[in-house]
Amino acid sequence: MKTNFTDAQLADPGIARANEILRACVHCGFCTATCPSYQVLGDELDSPRGRIYLIKDMLESGRPADEETVRHVDRCLGCLACMTTCPSGVHYMHLVDHARAHIEKTWERPWQERLLRGALARILPYPGRFRWALLGAKIARPFRRLVPDARARAMLDMAKAPIAAPSRIDEPQVHKAQGDRRGRVVLMTGCAQKALDADINAATIRLLTRLGIEVVIPKGEGCCGALVHHMGREEEAKHFAARNICTWMAEMEGLDAIIVNTSGCGTTVKDYGHIFRNDPLSEAAAEVSAKAKDITEFLSGLELPAPARQGMRVAYHAACSLQHGQKVTAAPKALLQAAGYEVATPADPHLCCGSAGTYNLMQPEIAGELGRRKAATLEAVAPEVIAAGNIGCMAQIGGRTGVPVVHTVELLDWAWGGPEPAKLGKVS
Repeated sequence: MKTNFTDAQLADPGIARANEILRACVHCGFCTATCPSYQVLGDELDSPRGRIYLIKDMLESGRPADEETVRHVDRCLGCLACMTTCPSGVHYMHLVDHARAHIEKTWERPWQERLLRGALARILPYPGRFRWALLGAKIARPFRRLVPDARARAMLDMAKAPIAAPSRIDEPQVHKAQGDRRGRVVLMTGCAQKALDADINAATIRLLTRLGIEVVIPKGEGCCGALVHHMGREEEAKHFAARNICTWMAEMEGLDAIIVNTSGCGTTVKDYGHIFRNDPLSEAAAEVSAKAKDITEFLSGLELPAPARQGMRVAYHAACSLQHGQKVTAAPKALLQAAGYEVATPADPHLCCGSAGTYNLMQPEIAGELGRRKAATLEAVAPEVIAAGNIGCMAQIGGRTGVPVVHTVELLDWAWGGPEPAKLGKVS
């Protein structure tokens, strides 16, 4: 794609990176075939190619964002399926991230939307606040039909999820390896996940320590910044990320990996090197990104014992942030098979479930349709349980199916000596 940025514009590192990405695009349109929002809406401007044209025009002209561009960029899930499909290697993620930051700086949203987005940014990254918000939503949920805004109703729907009490296992400490120590890792315990499901971190720690891995929960780590990063709130995102970088760098000696068991967070942590490329923290950020691994990515490099569990049929949902953002595709299914499970892959596994961070709250109609489609394809393979590697996907799918939805690591922990996941109930 031909671009016409001036030398003065290209002096801005963000514009220079956008220019590189835009020039890689050859207008082929392959991305439209795998774009979830295009599949639902059928509008060219709701495809990656259409958004690229809008973003190019906005950035080249140097003008503030306009209503049309904001509408179509907001409808992007950021699922990154287009990056997997693109034959030209267009790094759409960095382009849409830059566009969102530009929109945040130059477009004044309606006050209701500013209030909503501000509330999400000030609640979701903080587990304590999130628990109180969920409690408030449970109290208000009986009046859901009286709420006119679909986004507010979607927030009340989150009240259906259980509220996870604070877990002592997530507090700063060192979980010693059982037997001979084979490795040492930091576990990123997350933010929203701690308020929604304490079992995921518990299963991760149990499994790793049984396998001889020492697990460090360092004091000072917190939200990875993804939630506000995808809203275009750059400085807030960098604040969260910088705190984690400084915290984890203090643990780097003898560290094998930084383990992330929420794939949406993992994609962002692995991108810290890019986010801080022009920052004094650039070297540290790059080192942190290089150490970050999804839990299944790390487990696939270990020698694993024979499984104790056999035969359950599992439908594996590939979270977009894991398969498209991190390119971790084979490891989760291979581990489940090695653990003795029968793994089934649903139709259209590349398509998003509609969760996408805060997308299901900000675009509930599109997210709801994608969620229904995803639940249907998963149920079609007749599973006893659905496994996923991201808490957002688990909540999105779990609200639309009667099949238990668990984190992949919970099934692996169960197979290799841990307790049965509580979510399975009487399935076993």
